[in-house]
Amino acid sequence: MTQPKPNPGVASGDRTGRFVIQPNGHLTPLSPHMGIWRWHVTMAASILFRATLIAGTVGLVFVVAWLGALAFGPEAYETALALAGSPLGLFVGFGLTVVLFSFILNGARHTINDTGNGLTIKSATALSNIAVWAPVPLAILFWVVLFAAGRVSL
Repeated sequence: MTQPKPNPGVASGDRTGRFVIQPNGHLTPLSPHMGIWRWHVTMAASILFRATLIAGTVGLVFVVAWLGALAFGPEAYETALALAGSPLGLFVGFGLTVVLFSFILNGARHTINDTGNGLTIKSATALSNIAVWAPVPLAILFWVVLFAAGRVSL
């Protein structure tokens, strides 16, 4: 299949030189390679949401292991609690807390977008910035409260 030639002014600024006829008859450029696009925070939010889903799956393995330790009796449960209370366990817990807040904020962003709101460039950028940057401070605040309340200690 040969690519149609663009009409002058139809696709000005396209650096790929490749066009396609859409079902509605309009001549539009094909999606360019990632190297052509300018990086934007909405792209980071999308990628981090996928990473959040993967990390959440890993966190689910820890939950299943905790439930397994609970099922195997008091000795196994004490071992699991000791591991969770170790510095490595607290580090993993903090990371999973970041994942949880990221998942919540990205889910809220998607819910807002699904209602048809937050789709302008300014609002999409603002929602994406919140979803990308807010999980770490929220997780820090959450863990500060845990330590201050005496629920967690080193």
